[in-house]
Amino acid sequence: MKITFRLILFLMAAATLSVSGFAWLQIRRETRRLEGDLQNRARVLANSLQDLVEGRLNAGRADELRVLVDRYGGEGRLLGLAVYSNKGEVLAISRELPSYFKLIPERAASAIRTGAQDAFFLTQGESRWHLEVRPVRQGDGIGGVMALVHDTAYIGFRRIGMLKQNLQQWGLLVALISLTALLFLRFWLVAPLARTIDWMRRLRMGEISFEREKELPNAGIFRPLTQEVSRLAGALSAAREAAEEEARLRYAGESRWTPERLKEHVRTVLGERQVLVIANREPYMHVHQGRQIQCIVPASGLVTAVEPILRACGGTWVGSGAGDADRETADEKGRLPVPPEAPVYTLRRVWLEKAEENGFYYGFSNEGLWPLCHIAHTRPTFRIEDWTQYQRVNEKFAEAALEEMAGTEEPCILIQDYHFALLPRLIKEKRPDARIALFWHIPWPNPEAFGICPWARELLHGMLGADLLGFHIQFHCNNFLDTVDRMLESRIDWERFAVNRAGHRTLVKPFPISISEQRPAQESEAFSSEQLKETILRELGIQAARLGVGVDRIDYTKGIAERFRGVERFLEKYPKFQGEFTFVELGAPSRTLIKRYHDLIEELDTEAERINRRFQTRNWKPILFIKKHHSHEEINRFYRASDLCLVTSLHDGMNLVAKEYVSAREDRRGSLILSRFAGASREFRDAFLVNPYDTDQMAEAIYRAMMLTPEEQADRMSRMREILEENNIYRWAADMISELARLRPSSAASTSLPAS
Repeated sequence: MKITFRLILFLMAAATLSVSGFAWLQIRRETRRLEGDLQNRARVLANSLQDLVEGRLNAGRADELRVLVDRYGGEGRLLGLAVYSNKGEVLAISRELPSYFKLIPERAASAIRTGAQDAFFLTQGESRWHLEVRPVRQGDGIGGVMALVHDTAYIGFRRIGMLKQNLQQWGLLVALISLTALLFLRFWLVAPLARTIDWMRRLRMGEISFEREKELPNAGIFRPLTQEVSRLAGALSAAREAAEEEARLRYAGESRWTPERLKEHVRTVLGERQVLVIANREPYMHVHQGRQIQCIVPASGLVTAVEPILRACGGTWVGSGAGDADRETADEKGRLPVPPEAPVYTLRRVWLEKAEENGFYYGFSNEGLWPLCHIAHTRPTFRIEDWTQYQRVNEKFAEAALEEMAGTEEPCILIQDYHFALLPRLIKEKRPDARIALFWHIPWPNPEAFGICPWARELLHGMLGADLLGFHIQFHCNNFLDTVDRMLESRIDWERFAVNRAGHRTLVKPFPISISEQRPAQESEAFSSEQLKETILRELGIQAARLGVGVDRIDYTKGIAERFRGVERFLEKYPKFQGEFTFVELGAPSRTLIKRYHDLIEELDTEAERINRRFQTRNWKPILFIKKHHSHEEINRFYRASDLCLVTSLHDGMNLVAKEYVSAREDRRGSLILSRFAGASREFRDAFLVNPYDTDQMAEAIYRAMMLTPEEQADRMSRMREILEENNIYRWAADMISELARLRPSSAASTSLPAS
């Protein structure tokens, strides 16, 4: 209330000053205008009367002079006319003039002496007149003076009228301002502030949950402030929940990994040493949207898995700048703080030329190494120009990494994936004190398959520059050691799974990657899975009772076509589900500049259309193939609404979609159908494991999943969620960093050993 009263007083004072200033200027301007008009009229009238007065005075016709003077007395604003002799005596004077003018005014007498005309305002008591004085000639000299007297009282009345008018305007303005201020304060200031204070109080007292009511009430003009308050409340709420969770886990004797625990663990094992993540994909990309620049999170399993680590621990992420607005949002070195809403680590962007990107990424990495390692019946293509660009980009990333770690002793470097097989050696040659880990996110094939690559030995030599080499599963570790044993001069320590090559030791271990906890969207929390399913099917224009979902980057290794045929066979064998079961494939287009990927989209479209033509009705389709990039929130809606999730990779290192689906099912409902060729199948034994090439087996798995009771679904999903909670991304990072910290960096003496 005090704030409202003070603000209104302030506004009233401002209005008073404004109105007073404008009123003073207006009255002053009007007074000058009226006085100017009066002087002009007096001057014109004096010019016409001067000759008449002089004529009668020179002719000695005193009677006519008095008649003339009387005729002009009291005419309009002209009060009267007075004629004085050169001795100051009154010769003729209008009856309307006050007695004051029976004596000649001083300035009128001066006009007789100087012979010059004069005009002035004369004030006597409360009266004010305007005098136009003209000397009257008689013969060759000054015979007297004529004075025209105008009453100026009307000017005063006009000023008073204008003052009253301005006072009325001031009153109206003050009333309007006060009412506007009251309404503004009530609806746009006091009410939003009261709602915000009440929200914060209830949050502090624990009456509401931040996860359920994370959005502040409508805050009006305080929205930017309340957004920051919301973020602060979210951080405090997360910290409180983490503390409560840690206390619960300690009480229960468990050891679940959280971002806070990982942060403390990294601080303990690494001290002040920097954590550096190097990956081809950047975690945040800036793109132009019309005239605006939008920050987006690229669709990438690697980003989903690794980015939470730097959110927890801080450090630097070195990645390719791929957005068309990336240069505009970074400094001259390509650096910027991220995440945008609450920066906790640094993103260093590396700029690639078009030829470098084509050769390094599309060529050698994705037309060569990707099909080579996945053994998915697509022939790898190796070109010398692609290999040259692969080497050049690895050198460029090495330079950027060395810049970022300058001044840091024994930095901890986590290199991600097959794009940077040469990078560990390049960094180790310049910084032998660096502790380097390379994690290979895709499978490692057998020695015969890898030997297809013309530069296999160079790749292995580069990878063995790392102190720690990680794969998803032990089988891939075994394949790698077999490959090194066949192709390079080295000593394999099979007991400890390490490679000793010319004095440098590389430890090879499995680190099954995982994800952080998936927070459902607010809309998903508000509805049950059945309600959410109905909403999604209505949005898609489909009438169905059961919903299946697949989420993939459109890639030939994901088994999407096999998945479609599995759905087709399921509907063939169990026709009662025709018209009831719809499968939605959320496919993110990827690497479309490569012909095999471009052709794949057309193949999948054709296959989906063929199956739909066979079964569809007016209101139902068996398969919906939605080709676009979906946000994490959109995907989570489908996870929570679906009866089953199909993950049918033909060959996969891990496949995080399986883990995202399990994490999203807080209701313990739904079923996971998982390829046994995906690394996740080693952990999720309660999923329905299938051979994606076996169409009948896939159809049977869909049927069994459909027939599970809610209790059976809950049992299976609970066990998978327990595994996921125990082996989340923070534990993955802690295991890798702990292992890396225990290793002693190799000396620089033999790091540049050429491949042999």
